[in-house]
Amino acid sequence: MMKKILLSLVLMCVSLALNAKTVKADIVVYGGTSAGVAAAVQAAREGKSVVLVAPENHLGAMSSAGLGFTDSGKTATIGGVSKEFYHRIWLEYKKPESWKFGKKRENFKASGQGTKAMDDERELAWIFEPSVAERVYDNWLQELKIPVYKNTYLDRSKKGVRKSKDGKIVSFKSLKGDVFAGKVFIDATFEGDLMAAAGCSYTVGRESNSVYKEKYNGSRLGKFSGHRHHFQKQVDPYVEKGNPKSGLLKHVSSEPIAPLGEGDNRLQAYCFRMCLTDLPENRVPFPKPENYNADDYILALRYYEAEGRRDFLKNDRIMNGKTDTNNQGAFSTDFLGGNYDYPEADYKTREKIVKSHKDYQLGLLYFLSNDERVPEKLRKDISRWGLAKDEFTDTGNWPFYLYIREARRLIGEYVMTEHDCTGRASTPKSIGMGSYTLDSHNTVRYVTPEGFVQNEGDVGAGCKPYKISYGSIVPKKSECTNLMVTNACSASHIAYGSIRMEPVFMILGHSAATAASMAIDKNIPVQDVDYEHLSEKLKADGQILSL
Repeated sequence: MMKKILLSLVLMCVSLALNAKTVKADIVVYGGTSAGVAAAVQAAREGKSVVLVAPENHLGAMSSAGLGFTDSGKTATIGGVSKEFYHRIWLEYKKPESWKFGKKRENFKASGQGTKAMDDERELAWIFEPSVAERVYDNWLQELKIPVYKNTYLDRSKKGVRKSKDGKIVSFKSLKGDVFAGKVFIDATFEGDLMAAAGCSYTVGRESNSVYKEKYNGSRLGKFSGHRHHFQKQVDPYVEKGNPKSGLLKHVSSEPIAPLGEGDNRLQAYCFRMCLTDLPENRVPFPKPENYNADDYILALRYYEAEGRRDFLKNDRIMNGKTDTNNQGAFSTDFLGGNYDYPEADYKTREKIVKSHKDYQLGLLYFLSNDERVPEKLRKDISRWGLAKDEFTDTGNWPFYLYIREARRLIGEYVMTEHDCTGRASTPKSIGMGSYTLDSHNTVRYVTPEGFVQNEGDVGAGCKPYKISYGSIVPKKSECTNLMVTNACSASHIAYGSIRMEPVFMILGHSAATAASMAIDKNIPVQDVDYEHLSEKLKADGQILSL
């Protein structure tokens, strides 16, 4: 029997090797995120041959995986390919057939995050359904005839990335055995897998405030008074109330918390951005997940009993009676502590982590809408919602992508910090702008010295529209000379909390592809691209480099 299994494995490997192919292009983009699509689009417009290699089966990542209530910040900072995406969304909703459920376009009055949902004056739409976003991305790539390789994962072993002696990536190999060779590579993954495999410096977790002389980095221990994502009342964390010996409830950590401002390896929590609906004709009741244990959610019940809050879900309205549903309050869809191993984990471990997030989130919804210990009024509030039947149709109406709010971060030629985001630094070589709040979700749920549960990590500090440096998307020249990094760009934890928004990722994808094209034309390292020439080209293409 064992010999047959070994023979089968050998034959499978031989088959993969025989069917493997080599794909060559001027620019190879790895990552099917919104930034990856934007980079591929701009590369093609620059006249370069380009290929998009996507681990994902669906393109667009968060913009097409539920995040339709755009974190737009100041929309005046959004230009280029990024702005064009929101124009293309607007065009989709000009079509009568796009309005299937609920209010028609002329009666749709929902607003975005400080913006008009449908800005007819500027011909932009800032909120949208996941399926519409995915259609826009797919059609865009087809228009430009850009080859796309889906379900294609980088071989992250030492032999997966081939580099020359002068620091250039020559090619990388996929797990299928295919080889992708190029002149410049763009890592558009949230995880920064290509960047890490190429030997570039990076960090994971939160720096101490002392590293970059920041105010909002590191542990936020004790800084929870009045924050909406923290417990406002005393909630007992023990299995048997008042008895520490009985052990802690599920989702409460026994690990110590670092002092205020100290660094650690904790990550802000991940969740799925769900597309829900309360329209009966399109609603699928929340299914019971695998590994469901109702007692895992006792803390949610105690939270409700203490504070009387029924707003466990942040249901922001989008088109056709649907929502972009996000985390809200002290106990919600964020799975605190469930993601610490994710950035460095192998693919199988990442799959398990993603599955645990789905089980946690679906379990919470099922508990709140079905468990008899939950007050009837709250059960009715939750159970009137369900998964949208016409979204994510090949993944059981569940989003196909987990919201990776932060993973690896490059340590590049320039590190963006809160000083750049708040106007206290003079940021060099702007390639685009950001403007969203310095935003970090909680990282852990712990027990206070007084014996009650509390969350740690939430930050929501204001900032001004700011420039993003070219140096934040290129590695150190000594490490790699033909790689650009968009989503896992070079920034401190708290600066990344503002940069990490979908419009900004598309801005960075656009600028990265333009710079990559210039580096190819001059046959120079990406670090040596002439900034004056680059900035002129970016502005000509509609990028906003300053206000």
